[in-house]
Amino acid sequence: MIFIPDRYMRNIILILFLQFTLVPAYTQVSEDSELFQKLLEKDSLLFKEGFNKCRITEFENFISEDLEFYHDQGGLTTNKKDFLDAVKNNICGKPDEKPIRKLREASLEIFPLYENGKLYGAIQKGIHDFFIKEPGKELYMTSTAKFTHVWLLENEEWILKRVLSYDHKNPE
Repeated sequence: MIFIPDRYMRNIILILFLQFTLVPAYTQVSEDSELFQKLLEKDSLLFKEGFNKCRITEFENFISEDLEFYHDQGGLTTNKKDFLDAVKNNICGKPDEKPIRKLREASLEIFPLYENGKLYGAIQKGIHDFFIKEPGKELYMTSTAKFTHVWLLENEEWILKRVLSYDHKNPE
């Protein structure tokens, strides 16, 4: 049997207590939290309004000037202008074959980012499905993909800084 002096035992208990009480504060936030709801709103502006309805003005003000968008099929975009041009020309450029994105809401997760105890950003991840809308036809699925967004809180505004769009798969 190992003997641990009382003064060390108190420190061990304190460390364990802090470890198990502080860690949950930095895990995924609940769906009813203010942060989750705010980033769900941003997601809606980006995709339901911007991507699906081509209302680019609904989201362009929260895209970082130095946005980095990593896409496993479309390559790398490294700034806001190129990203907005791609949305205008590709996503919104063919009204007879309009891509539509739908979030799998149950897949959405938000993880806060802190520095010295202060919220400075968040990681948003989930799964979304893509469809094509053609005149006179039913909406049909083209792919499913995973996404990860890094949001930064700048001057009390959420700014989309990094985007990963990956694991695109055709429907089965």
